[in-house]
Amino acid sequence: MYSGLQTLGLDLSQVQIDNLLAYLALIQKWNKVYNLSSVRDQAKMLTHHLLDSLAVVLPLHKHLLNDSCHPVHLLDVGSGAGLPGVVIAICYPTVQVDCVDAVAKKAAFIQQVAVELKLQNLRSIHGRVESLTDRYDVITSRAFASLLDFITLSGSALAESGVWLAMKGKHPTDELAALPVSVDVFHVKHITVPSLEAERCLVWMRRLV
Repeated sequence: MYSGLQTLGLDLSQVQIDNLLAYLALIQKWNKVYNLSSVRDQAKMLTHHLLDSLAVVLPLHKHLLNDSCHPVHLLDVGSGAGLPGVVIAICYPTVQVDCVDAVAKKAAFIQQVAVELKLQNLRSIHGRVESLTDRYDVITSRAFASLLDFITLSGSALAESGVWLAMKGKHPTDELAALPVSVDVFHVKHITVPSLEAERCLVWMRRLV
């Protein structure tokens, strides 16, 4: 865990590290009954879930700095077990993170995580993203849908100057080609997850004015 954080360039407090490990333990505990994840091995959960989600924390930094007159509001779409939403909430306590999922048991799990870890900046929403009325500065997704479906379903929830951030595996060439001209793909960043031999990239998008 500590070597992975160092590789990712993250300087977290011991409280944050303890919360991340406690969160991983909660996934393992609930997985026995609710089948939150197909990954069961503890070592694989650390790399495939925790470190994979932590790899997005540093690239998100400039978008989550509270340098405006209002708190930053982030939405994690199709959050599942809370990846990467819960991880972001732990790493950025000043950012309000909402995790939305249409599956009741997954939304209930995230709510339990917020209670047990005392994460006041984390909120669980059971529902569909297209029915949300709040507006968000950043909207993230991890293994949720195609880029086109992601921006289409969450479009009404994006603030006027907001950005989308999709976590993808291999470079999604075909998905990028399917996006409408009204969407600006302003950055595609390849990332390396410690101890994970798989391709990962982040796709940043925004609306063209």
